[in-house]
Amino acid sequence: MKLSLVLIIYRSNSSIALDSSIFCERVLKGKNIKSKRIESNFDNDQLHKYLSKQKRFPEVAIVLGGDGTVLKCANALVKYDIPLLCFNIGGNLGFLTQEKEFLFNSSFVEILEKEEFKIDLRERLKCTVFHNEFNKEKRIIKIYNALNDFYFKSVEDDVSPTNQIQIEIDTEKVNEYKGDGLIISSSTGSTAYSMAAGGPIVHPSIDALVINPICPMSLASRAIVIPHTSKVIIRAAETSKGPINLWKDGLKCMTIKKTYYCEIKKGKTSCKM
Repeated sequence: MKLSLVLIIYRSNSSIALDSSIFCERVLKGKNIKSKRIESNFDNDQLHKYLSKQKRFPEVAIVLGGDGTVLKCANALVKYDIPLLCFNIGGNLGFLTQEKEFLFNSSFVEILEKEEFKIDLRERLKCTVFHNEFNKEKRIIKIYNALNDFYFKSVEDDVSPTNQIQIEIDTEKVNEYKGDGLIISSSTGSTAYSMAAGGPIVHPSIDALVINPICPMSLASRAIVIPHTSKVIIRAAETSKGPINLWKDGLKCMTIKKTYYCEIKKGKTSCKM
């Protein structure tokens, strides 16, 4: 891989990540490779404005931070088709990152230039929120994309979070979950919230979706693994006491009213790592 421009994104509010980004910039400069350092508190407009000025996109984005920083970068950069090389610097969890030694011994440059690496294509999830009120045509309210997961939890904060969620897989009603919520994760996301909720760890090369109830009030409600070609429909059950919130990759998206439903399936674009 011929490196002419590298994007360095480092975790905000982390002096370790900042120092590491400066070190990384210095190593690249010593190899006559241009780089651009950006703090991870960017928004998509800021990133788009920078990338739109470039005659060609960076060959790689080096991400310095934990899984939260990686997820933010993955969601922001996916449409630019820029591979991510991630190191857990100043972060908490690092399931999506590489060993730090490749960064600090400067071998990452040689590995990239000699193409001694493999690019993993990590499948993403797409959630389309529909409005489907009685006697009215369905219409799209919002579309979201996630690398790890989508999950549904109660709107109420000052009472018990128990809610009831109905699920269909490929037009077949499968179950009605009663509990604290429900997680739909990709194989990559199986090591995130789903794992913390007792779900299985799925190797990222396996094309699958994981459906995992959060603290279900039933002995029969357990996590299940389904093909990535499946289409999952989520809606609040008729007996549910109120609306539920939709979250993606740890960020709140919107409230799902009783007249809404969500369709979750494999996304059209993968994340290169």
